[in-house]
Formats: sequence, C-alpha cells, structure tokens
Amino acid sequence: MAEKEKQEAFRVDIPSNDKGFAPPSPRGPPAAPVVSNPLLPILSYCGASILMTVTNKYVLSGYDFNLNFFLCMVQSVVCVVAIAICKSMGYIKYRDFSIDEARKYASYNNYSAGFPISVLLILMIYTSSKALQFLSIPVYTIFKNLTIILIAYGEVLWFGGSVTGMALFSFGLMVLSSVVAAWADIRAAIDSYGHSSTETAAALSTLNAGYIWMLVNCLSSASYVLGMRKRIKLTNFKDFDTMFYNNLLSIPVLFVSSLLFEDWSATNINLNFPEERRNNIIIAMIFSGLSSIFISYTSAWCVRTTSSTTYSMVGALNKLPLAISGLIFFDAPVTFFSVTAIAIGFFSGIVYALAKVKQSQSKTGVLPTSNSTMSASSLSMRDGFGQKS
Repeated sequence: MAEKEKQEAFRVDIPSNDKGFAPPSPRGPPAAPVVSNPLLPILSYCGASILMTVTNKYVLSGYDFNLNFFLCMVQSVVCVVAIAICKSMGYIKYRDFSIDEARKYASYNNYSAGFPISVLLILMIYTSSKALQFLSIPVYTIFKNLTIILIAYGEVLWFGGSVTGMALFSFGLMVLSSVVAAWADIRAAIDSYGHSSTETAAALSTLNAGYIWMLVNCLSSASYVLGMRKRIKLTNFKDFDTMFYNNLLSIPVLFVSSLLFEDWSATNINLNFPEERRNNIIIAMIFSGLSSIFISYTSAWCVRTTSSTTYSMVGALNKLPLAISGLIFFDAPVTFFSVTAIAIGFFSGIVYALAKVKQSQSKTGVLPTSNSTMSASSLSMRDGFGQKS
C-alpha cells in the first residue's frame, strides 16, 4: 500500500534518452514482440493496483476484523522476505542493512531524536486500512485524490514548487468528486434504511468514521511523501533501498503496537479469522504484501516500455477500473450520484495528468513524445534491477 501511494503521489520527471527497456528475466531479454508492446505492462500495472486494493478490502470487509496493526505487519514481513529472496537470486539489488543508514533514514533531521519517518509510514498505512475498512473502494479511491492537493501545496510551501491554473482546476474537480461521493453514500444509507431507523444511524456513523480516517490518511500520506523527499536526498536511496528500509523499520513498531493495542484473546482471533474464511484471509494478506512489489515493478516497467507521459495517463485512467472493481466485487451501491462521482474523479485525474505533461513541456521546451522522460522513481528502480541506460 505504501509503495503505491508514494509513487503515485510524488514523481519527479527527469529527461532521459532511453527509449524504454524490458524488465529483467533470469533467461535473458524477453522476446521483442513483448518488449515493444506497451499493452502488457499497462495491463500489469492496472492489475497490480486492483489486486492490492481488492485483497486488502477482502481482509478488512469482515464485520469483526480489528487486527489492523497485525495486517500491516504481515504485509511488511512478506515484502521484506520477498525482496530478500529476489536479491539472493540476483534479480534485484539494494543496500545491506546498516544501523547508521537506518538512523539517518528514520528521522526527519540528522539526529536520531528527530521525528521518525517510519512512524509517518505506519500512520499512513494504518489509517489507509481503517479508511478502506469503513468506506467502499470507489469512495476510498476518489477521496485518495485529495492527497495530491496536499502534496502539491506542501511542495509550494517547502520546496519552491508551483501550481498551474490547469492543475488548480483539476483540484477543484477532485474536491467536487469527493463531495458528490460523500453525498451518494449518505443518500444510499438513507434510502436503504429510512430516515429514522437505528440501521440508518449505524450506517451514517460508519461512514463518518471512514471519512475521519480518510482525512487523517490524506494528511499523514502527504507528510510522509514530503518527508521522504528530504530523506531520499540525504541518503541517496534507490527504490528498493527505500522499500527495504521502510518495511523493515516498521515491523518492530507494528509488532509492539499490535501486542499493546489489539485483542489477542482466542475469542477475538476466531472472530477475525473465522474457520470458513481463515485460509482465504491468510492468502489475501500474503498477496496484499506482495502487491506492493508488483506495484513498484509494473509501474517502472510501464514507463520504460512507453513514456512517462503515457504512464501519467495510465495512472489517471487506472482510477476507473479500480473504482469499478469495488462495484463488482463488493456490491458497492450503484446510484446516479455514485457513478457521477466516479466520472468526475476520473476526469479530474485526466486533467491533472495533462496539467503535469503541459508543465513538463513548458520546462523542456519540447513535446514529451519527442523527448521521452523517465521518472526519478523509474530510474531508481532500473538501478535496483541492475540495468544500464
């Protein structure tokens, strides 16, 4: 979850003469038709995004599930083990663990007493799981766009960034889509149970809890991404270095938090893992941990085999199948307002992607299609795979 949010929320375009390259293979480069066809990486990226969200929602959709810290810890453990196996097999590379680097990376400033970046990461992924638990996937996806606004203005305040008129227009659409989505949820609850029933009050209470968790998640996500920008400059970490330290440093904190704040009685464990769903829930938890690696890999693959312009548009268009997956797999309410909210959110993503392309064009003075750009994240991921330009 964290990797996807980090990469989608903050990308820096760097000029590159690369025309794209294929992901590594233990048996050498893939066949040319696969490399030249951008459809496969695009579908892989969209599929990885949907897989991560749907598996998390499946685990959290149980009425009695309350071991969110434990879920986040399992995801971190699975991610660390998976990339360690890939490193041992020679598929990827990242730095070996160092206490000094961990201390430098974990705090906002150069001193160990600084507010740890890992705490923001844990807050981000925990509040994300709580928001997804209370809200439907379409509403969660729409509200997640608000993080982009916070990050954009955070960059203006602290890093000398700028917001164009077109980007500002897209922000307005994002806010509008969130308001319409919230109204659709409220209307669906009232229409289902009536104005004065206890079921309506309970449904509205659940929605309000989800909105609060979503607000905290947007704030913590923006803080984490802005803090990460400073940390990466100081440590010169690549993507797999960041992924390794992020997950490794969060494991002990999540473990202690789960022991202290979550109920580990036999009764509660049976409620969280009912016998009829136990195996499916465990498998979904493992897949949700692996999905963060899939997201990182397929996003880099996508931009390498196409261009960063195409990747930006894919990121915007990806919101639509992600929202639709919630309607298909979890029976989210399909109403005029809910569909309208998805459409506005989808359109706002396209406008924002076009605004970023236009801003990049004005800086380089040429069309993005004639001077292909590659994101800093993608360049970093390429180094992690041991490939050269």
